[in-house]
Amino acid sequence: MTDGPGALLAGARRREKQRPGPLAPPRAPGGRRPLAVLAAVFTLAQLALVRPVLGFGWDEVVYISQVTSHHPAAFFSAPRSRGVSLLVAPIASWSSSTVLLRVHLAALSGLGLYLALRAWRGLFPTRVLVTAGAFFASLWVTLFYGPQAMPNYWVALGALITVGCFLRHRGDPTAGGPLWGVVAGAALMAWMRPTDAVWVAVPLLVLALLARHGRLLLALTGGLVAGAAEWVIEAYAGFGGLGERLAEASRVQGGLGVQIAVDDQLRSLGGRALCRPCTGAMPHPVITLWWFVLPLLAVLALVVAVRAGRTPRTAVPLACATTAALPYLFMIGYAAPRFLQPAYALLAVPVADALWYLVTAPRGRWRPAARALVALGLAGHLTVQLTVLVHTVDRNLDSRRDWARMAAELHRLGVRPPCLITGHEAIPLGYYAGCSSGATAGNNENTTVAEILRTADRVPVATLTGPGGTPPGYARGWPVHRIGDLQARIAPAPG
Repeated sequence: MTDGPGALLAGARRREKQRPGPLAPPRAPGGRRPLAVLAAVFTLAQLALVRPVLGFGWDEVVYISQVTSHHPAAFFSAPRSRGVSLLVAPIASWSSSTVLLRVHLAALSGLGLYLALRAWRGLFPTRVLVTAGAFFASLWVTLFYGPQAMPNYWVALGALITVGCFLRHRGDPTAGGPLWGVVAGAALMAWMRPTDAVWVAVPLLVLALLARHGRLLLALTGGLVAGAAEWVIEAYAGFGGLGERLAEASRVQGGLGVQIAVDDQLRSLGGRALCRPCTGAMPHPVITLWWFVLPLLAVLALVVAVRAGRTPRTAVPLACATTAALPYLFMIGYAAPRFLQPAYALLAVPVADALWYLVTAPRGRWRPAARALVALGLAGHLTVQLTVLVHTVDRNLDSRRDWARMAAELHRLGVRPPCLITGHEAIPLGYYAGCSSGATAGNNENTTVAEILRTADRVPVATLTGPGGTPPGYARGWPVHRIGDLQARIAPAPG
């Protein structure tokens, strides 16, 4: 028989099996393709706008030099972690090509963005995820640092993966894939910056404890421990213990405590890679406007989620974004825009949901007005971000070319590898010149005056003094040469 009560019951069961769960809205066909296209556009935008010829910055030099065979390793201070060095090792270990490494990192960052957004599938429609990815990827700080050897972008991707997979497993405890995603995302964060990973994970740890999600708690803590293991081992091997390394990291960062850095972060939005000390005028209000709109959209997203009965998938990323931003807004005395990348990434999904609510919820004559307002705001936002990006790239291109020119001048003066450079900007100039770098004081202290003088008996040594600076006593009798705005005192030739 093909009809009757049995057939009706079987049909109802089939329909029940096909019905999506409460955390899984119907998936649009080809949901992966829009995310893949977005990731590809992001990769190409980095190569076109940031340009692969951009030389390496100060922090990049430290990370890259740890794994190269053609440059001495720069001093590795307490706050740093080895994740970035291992990320660049497949290229930097055998090639000194800046272009090749930039392309490698741009491709990895595009792939990483795709995987991070995929971690949220089933929690929000594809259109929301594409919008979230486009918002985060279009920030000048994301485009600028995507192809660079820096940790914060990767902490942001790890945060997206961790929170997305956490929510998916919480909604469907039988799914094993999201549980491994939590492990991978937490390990990636801790691999790059262990302290940042802990701040991001605090709301997840609290939620897992309160709700007694034992498997989630184990996955999250396991990922954090696995990612931070090398950093902790190095703490005991090179700093005297974990507490000593944390204390030294705090000292290097100016002493962590109750400090207001909100205004510093605002100043950095104009394109300042590092705002330390953070003085000067605020950027034009047009440049900082998006920063004030962002929390308003986040609140709207939370209100919409509460009304729709899907609070956790919006509240959890908002809570993690808050804890991720907290130390960089209220516990540190300086700013860099890249510090807040994990918070921006986590905010992107709820903000995208709020934007789609604004263009679809209003009825009647209000809908065209809302859509026009959102379109105008997004166009203005994109214009501001690209303008700041171009200005930032141009300025950094010039400064890094200056380092290359100064290194060439040092070579002309006889300072060639093997060699040692100390003093003003010794770390980047040492890398560009192929020399070791040394400091007898400050955050990068790694040598003594006696060791510098002993080195000068074997290889060329140069001490650099910046504008208005005072040369160290051991180098005052050395011949002086002017290189741009710097004074280079070069030790007499060995022997």
